[in-house]
Amino acid sequence: MVDGTTLLFGLPGVRVERVEALGDGTRVVHVVTVDESAAVCPGCGVVSSSVKEHTTTSPKDIPYGHDDVVVRWHKTRWRCREDYCQKSSFTEVIAQVPARARTTARLRTQMAEAIGEAARSVAEVAASHAVSWPTAHAAFVAHAEAVLREPAPVRVLGIDETRRGKPRWRHCTDTASWVRVDPWDTGFVDLAGDQGLLGQREGRSRAAVIDWLGQRSAEFRAGIEYVAIDPAAVYASAVRTPGLLPNAVLVVDHFHLVKLANDALTKVRRRVTWDLRDRRGRKHDPEWANRRRLLTAREQLSDKSFARMWNAIIDGDDSAQILSAWIAKEELRTLLATVRIGGDPHLTRHRLHRFLSWCIDSAIPELLSLAATIDTWWPEINAFVQTGITNAGTEGYNRLAKQVKRSACGFRNPTNSVRRIRFHCTRKQRAATPTNAYCPVKIEEP
Repeated sequence: MVDGTTLLFGLPGVRVERVEALGDGTRVVHVVTVDESAAVCPGCGVVSSSVKEHTTTSPKDIPYGHDDVVVRWHKTRWRCREDYCQKSSFTEVIAQVPARARTTARLRTQMAEAIGEAARSVAEVAASHAVSWPTAHAAFVAHAEAVLREPAPVRVLGIDETRRGKPRWRHCTDTASWVRVDPWDTGFVDLAGDQGLLGQREGRSRAAVIDWLGQRSAEFRAGIEYVAIDPAAVYASAVRTPGLLPNAVLVVDHFHLVKLANDALTKVRRRVTWDLRDRRGRKHDPEWANRRRLLTAREQLSDKSFARMWNAIIDGDDSAQILSAWIAKEELRTLLATVRIGGDPHLTRHRLHRFLSWCIDSAIPELLSLAATIDTWWPEINAFVQTGITNAGTEGYNRLAKQVKRSACGFRNPTNSVRRIRFHCTRKQRAATPTNAYCPVKIEEP
């Protein structure tokens, strides 16, 4: 029968003989081996009965309470009497404390889970468990390598970039000048499955995408049907590389398109303010006071708030350029909202014509540029309207990646950075924000 102290200590393979308390509050737990397999020779597998000597080790174990707990393992060194065995002697080992291990397996597991699952920094976990940084990090590496696998084939691939750190200056030996370097990482996400972040590559260039995809198998690359990106020419160029992804269709995320429309609206508002007042906007200017309402979706504004914004802009901007830009933004949102009703091709063409005509007829430079961008990326935008595939999952994993970076306070080793981030980004994130399409109408202020 197992005594209560051994049961409370809970380390399989050993029995607690006694516990003593030192003057500083440290508790010393003396244990002996009870696992019969500990006397099996690791060289030949024969159980030894010849004792060579007794020795004591102190493997580091999980902390308990406020005071330190020190383990004293009293174990036996055995002789191997088999002539054909190359080992002359060996020391007892148990599953929790393998040969030459200085920490218990449950301590390594606890540290690995604190670093990986809880996204705590290695330095913090090492300090809380009274071990060195390399010991805590090695525990996480072993845990992560057992979990992370080579990515399985995916149907929908998301590609996006995330900043790895602050911009730095590096000295170029070829030109003898200092060059600004923006550290970026390109992430690859499984948007249709549950694999999460598949991997990362340094940089946000065409070469980074081609390099990562080139290291995958032909089966992996052939199985990709859709690739969701933001309107980034370098990523589109990489995906279109002949023979790289033979069956992939590019899809542009609608969030970034709405952001482009909001940016165009902001540029128009600022330019009109300078034209009217020869200065920046101030809080009593109607276009400045309503700047947030201009960027808010129509359905998110109450009728009273919308009417106040609309009428104030009409009174303050005789050229009507600001409201023209706002209508263009809402027309684009209406076009993209066609995806919610199944992406009807006829309705899509009608709304596209209405949006482009409005931008062209306005003759506003910012809207002409926006219309040109939409026209250039229309095949990829139409793929979104027809399929509803977005890059929202990739953006969600970017948030998790930044959370890991903040907890780690930066990474000096890119390999460690990729491992930590990918381990943390293996959970499927889902988010849905219901919205309704807006149809511009003339309203009266309540």
